[in-house]
Parts: sequence; C-alpha cells; structure tokens
Amino acid sequence: MGTESGSDPESSSNGWSRARGLVVKTLVLIGGALLIKRLTKSTTRRDHARVVARSLTGEKFTREQASRDPENYFNIRMLSCPAAEMVDGSEVLYLEQAFWRTPQKPFRQRLYMVKPCPKELKCDVEVSSYAIRDAEEYKNFCDRPKDQRPLPEEVIGDIGEHLTTIHLNCCDRGKRCLYEGSTSPGGFPNSWNGASYCTSDLAVLKNNEIHLWDRGFDENRNQVWGPKEGPYEFKPATSSSINENLSALNILYQSSIDKPIQGSLILQD
Repeated sequence: MGTESGSDPESSSNGWSRARGLVVKTLVLIGGALLIKRLTKSTTRRDHARVVARSLTGEKFTREQASRDPENYFNIRMLSCPAAEMVDGSEVLYLEQAFWRTPQKPFRQRLYMVKPCPKELKCDVEVSSYAIRDAEEYKNFCDRPKDQRPLPEEVIGDIGEHLTTIHLNCCDRGKRCLYEGSTSPGGFPNSWNGASYCTSDLAVLKNNEIHLWDRGFDENRNQVWGPKEGPYEFKPATSSSINENLSALNILYQSSIDKPIQGSLILQD
C-alpha cells in the first residue's frame, strides 16, 4: 500500500513545540532586558528627596529607647506632615515634638525644607530647619483637619530664621540606615544654655525610623546641651502608643514631666 499524502502529525507537533519554545525564549529575553533596564535606571536626587520627606512624615515615638535608658532619654512624640511645596519642588514639612503625655503642648516646632542637594555638592538630599514666625498658630498643625490649618502660601510666608542644614547621602550597603548625614563641621550659631554653636546628625532607617542627634557646644567645644550617649531613636507609632496618646490628650497636667531635664536635646529651642 502507498503512504497517504499530507504532513506527518509527529513532525507538525515538533514544529509547533519548537515555535512555542522560541516564543517563550523571546519573551523571557525581552522581559529580562526590561527588568535590567528598570533595575539599572539611575535614581535621581529628587527621588531621594521624596523618600526622605516621606520617611520624616508621620507620628513617631522614642518609647523603646526611654524604656531602655530612662536616665538619659525621654519618651518623646514627634509628629510631622506636609505643609507646602516651594516653586522649585522643595517639600516643606511641619514638625513638632512633645512629651508623649502632653502631645497638645509641643515644646519644639519647626518647618523643615527637604530638597535635592545642589549639583555642586557631593550629597543626595538637603534637609534644612527653620523657626516659625508665629509658632503658636501652628500648634497641633498635623492633628487638625486640613481646612483648619494655615494655607500653603501662609506657611511659606511664615518660614522664619534658618537654623540648621544637614546634607544626607545614601548609606553604604550593609548598614542599617538608608540615608545619613550631619551639619558642617563648624555647625550653626546657637546661644541656648551657654552654647556658641550646635550640630545635628540625622539618619533615616528602614520602616521610617528616624535617628536625630542635636547637640550644643560652647566656645571651648564642651557639650552644654543634648544627649551624650547617642541620638534619639524615633520609631513609627504602634497601636498601643496611639491608644496611650489618645488617653493623654485628656490630661492637662502631668507631674511626670517635672523630672530634671538637664542634657535633653529635645528641650533646646
């Protein structure tokens, strides 16, 4: 008997298999190329500035640190939120600090400006702090509904005296931090508690943890205010700390803040 005309089913099947294999390989190569391109895409300084601003934002406490070392550190609540944006894209944050039992009575209020470092500097992000012209008007700014806060244009108009500038760089691989930096070696003028200048060190860690170390020194470089053991470690609020804070809002006077405050960086203004 003669063979039937037409293609061999087995050969046809092998052909389709090879074709599918080529398609899959092509898609894998294209996908890999796109992934590599995405991973190797350079991160701009503006991207870094956004990350730092986002990390600074929110409610954070030094509760764990105060529990470990109550002689040197207080449980401080730090609260920050976006307040305005400058024409050059710099983000302005309002930041206040208060004892955790009296969050409605902040003892430090600042406006922070976060922006990419200038091209001529070897850093990624520039963080500057400013006094507020009418600080009383800004108390509990972040806790208020947005329609009860000063308007962005008013915030910009209320940016007062320049206090400090910190230049941040991305941390080396293997470190806990994402960004770290400090003020220039000579610091910035400061006259609180006998100081002639002050310095600030800032580190941004994963999970939006912030380490902040402010210190004041006299003309002989003796430290006259601020913690000596290391920075304050601000960690994002947990559900328990939020509940405690809500209870504290109803307390007008707290005897616990009568403890000696010598050496606390937080009380420098």
